[in-house]
Amino acid sequence: MAPEDRALAERVHVTVTATAPELWPKTWYGMPAYANADGKVLVAFKNSGKFNTRYSTLEFQDAAKLDDGDMWPVSYALLKWSPVVEQKVIELVKVAVS
Repeated sequence: MAPEDRALAERVHVTVTATAPELWPKTWYGMPAYANADGKVLVAFKNSGKFNTRYSTLEFQDAAKLDDGDMWPVSYALLKWSPVVEQKVIELVKVAVS
């Protein structure tokens, strides 16, 4: 990973593992992901360099419990890490594992 992507991935890792220690870190399609006890990925980090995109993303899979009516976001663009971003990730991970 490029240094910028690696820095984001490291912050995601620290935040997800601290927020939901019951999730298991794993590599998923060559990128960091976090699975539940059944082995289903709940959340994954996609780095921008792998796909030549403008931004990295934090993506929630169908095992995540983010349901909110008939439509809800499952992917979030990550440009840089900040306390606001960290708090949002914490909130989303808590809901995803609930």
